[in-house]
Amino acid sequence: MPKEFSRSQRMGEQIRRELAELVRDELQDPRLTWVSFTDIKLSRDLGYASVYFSVLRPEEHEQASELLNQAAGFLRHHLAARIRARTTPQLKFIYDDSIERGSSMDALIAKARASDADHDE
Repeated sequence: MPKEFSRSQRMGEQIRRELAELVRDELQDPRLTWVSFTDIKLSRDLGYASVYFSVLRPEEHEQASELLNQAAGFLRHHLAARIRARTTPQLKFIYDDSIERGSSMDALIAKARASDADHDE
């Protein structure tokens, strides 16, 4: 039997897809062209959404976070027209640094393996 997804998971996925389209089509800010939304965490009452995002160049994450949080009201307004829900959650954008942390962990593991290989010889 397939696993059922909760309402918050389904709504989170729909919000993620719609936000990606809104940022691309409606905002048209060249500073946000390489933003991708990685996850959405909704509160139990679906009134608040923490939107996790990543950017192509990590040094630009502060600027992207500021721009997205400034546009949160605009995005929420347009999101309300696109999704079928009684209320549209308030949006808070948070930078997702998991990709950077994963890369640094890979580098540490590679360094440890190289050190072990040199030590064994």
